[in-house]
Amino acid sequence: MTKPMIGVIGGSGLYEMNGLQDAEWQSVETPWGAPSDQILTGTLDGIAFAFLPRHGRGHVHSPSSVPYRANIDALKRLGVTDVISVSACGSFRHEMAPGDFVIVDQYIDRTFAREKSFFGPGCVAHVSIAHPTCPRLSQACTEAARAAGITVHDSGTYLAMEGPQFSSLAESRLYREVWGCDVIGMTGMPEAKLAREAELCYASVAMITDYDSWHPDHGEVDVTQIIATLTGNADKGRNMLRGLPARLGADRDPCPHGCDRALEFAILTAPEARDPTLVARLDAVAGRVLNSAPD
Repeated sequence: MTKPMIGVIGGSGLYEMNGLQDAEWQSVETPWGAPSDQILTGTLDGIAFAFLPRHGRGHVHSPSSVPYRANIDALKRLGVTDVISVSACGSFRHEMAPGDFVIVDQYIDRTFAREKSFFGPGCVAHVSIAHPTCPRLSQACTEAARAAGITVHDSGTYLAMEGPQFSSLAESRLYREVWGCDVIGMTGMPEAKLAREAELCYASVAMITDYDSWHPDHGEVDVTQIIATLTGNADKGRNMLRGLPARLGADRDPCPHGCDRALEFAILTAPEARDPTLVARLDAVAGRVLNSAPD
């Protein structure tokens, strides 16, 4: 067994994590550039935490400019084992109301302007994201949210759009009525894909701020409406996070769903054909596999 370290990626409205003991902002260098911001490390109830504001303090990154690869690499480099993504989203369902949380278990990726993999020419890998989030970690988030008095839905399909504009009415109807999506956001992808490549357990907590543009009684989305709901959601998110240590425990067994072994058979490039420059960049993400002795 190993000691867990929980990484929290905070989305819009969640730029800090209060209550950590021995809290310290740290700069982390990665081969993929600088992460969104420094990372706040500390402990909560004896469990190590690392908090990274996805958009940077002051909200300086748009959804498309977030350095997703650097963020995941930096967390892995610090020793993070489990990543909780907290983000704002719109809802396509009457019953999933503003102020509710949704524990995402599926994605449809409609982003197009982002680097989506750590791998590429010189070291090719294919991981499965049939089930892109970790059920064990997601269940812990569900239980912590309910214990904090939050209305939480334990599954949902997240439509990841490029942004930064909100959906047209036609798009909103397509995603809701034809594709069967439950929520929509701008940052869930490629973050979940990269976490899987980095062999990190990943759970996504989507905090609903609005009904996108499909709802006949709520009209189009505007930032004023979102900010008003974000304030309350951010406090709820912090309350949920405080309940995680008790549900995850002080020791961590291997992931029963194999998230921490996702690269076991994923790398296809023969060792002698691998690009040493790319392999060097993969030291934190894939070092477990790339540096293992051959049979």
